[in-house]
Amino acid sequence: MNEALPLAKGMFRKDLAVLTKVRLNTFVLVTAFFGYFLGSRSHGWDGVTLLHMLLGTAAAAFGSAAFNQLMEIDLDARMARTADRPLPAKRMDVLVAFVIGVLLSVFGLVHLSVMVNKMSAVLALITLVTYVFIYTPMKRKHSVNTLIGAIPGAIPPMIGWTAAGGRLDQSAWFLFALLFLWQLPHFIAINWMCREEYENAGYKMWSNGDVSGAKSSRLCMAFSLCLALLPLWPYLSGTASWPWLVCGILLGLRMVMLSRSFGQQGDRASARRLFLFTLLYLPVALTVLAVCWKA
Repeated sequence: MNEALPLAKGMFRKDLAVLTKVRLNTFVLVTAFFGYFLGSRSHGWDGVTLLHMLLGTAAAAFGSAAFNQLMEIDLDARMARTADRPLPAKRMDVLVAFVIGVLLSVFGLVHLSVMVNKMSAVLALITLVTYVFIYTPMKRKHSVNTLIGAIPGAIPPMIGWTAAGGRLDQSAWFLFALLFLWQLPHFIAINWMCREEYENAGYKMWSNGDVSGAKSSRLCMAFSLCLALLPLWPYLSGTASWPWLVCGILLGLRMVMLSRSFGQQGDRASARRLFLFTLLYLPVALTVLAVCWKA
């Protein structure tokens, strides 16, 4: 019995991490931190505010993830990669998950409002509402859900930017656009590689029925081309220097080429190469942008 208790606690901690998508939401915190870092170049660094921003953002993101899984228990049960999540596997009670989602979400939003500022809290609320109440149900109804889903994923750097004292100016919207456009080839590649599972589960995705990958490739090329042109925005506005322009364009063009190769070959290997490059793109682009950003 003494051995069973630690094992049960360990399992609950693991299930809690899965319920709140801790690994995925690390990305949210990294991009929120990046937004704060850039914003602090003009408005000053405050480590206490940064910690409060990260805490509130993390709580709101964890709560959103819990609600997302509560709404998709039946769909998760149909997919091999999600069937062992705590709710479809029935290791966690629905009421427990709901209470966790409510407590985390409310704490996160209130904490941001009180300890950071109202704008950061409003942005976090928009993220939660879009992700839980628009994107999640839309996944069952229309493939446009991928576009909608990119919105909450692109707001965290704006939360960090405003937490640092920045306004919703063109720099904030540039950060939104960068994350928004980056997500689309990234998720389209994932969706295509897992399209059979998505179709069988009942999700409405752009990749459904796209056996050759032609449709998915065209979409990736279009969004990657927009991403390649995006570096012109901060360069022409004077907020980033020329190395960012050159590096940003080259990174975007490389994604265009990989998207084109995916369309020509239409196999898992080419889709995976595109997916892996999207993982490389973001840390490289953000690092170069941080160095070239003008306060």
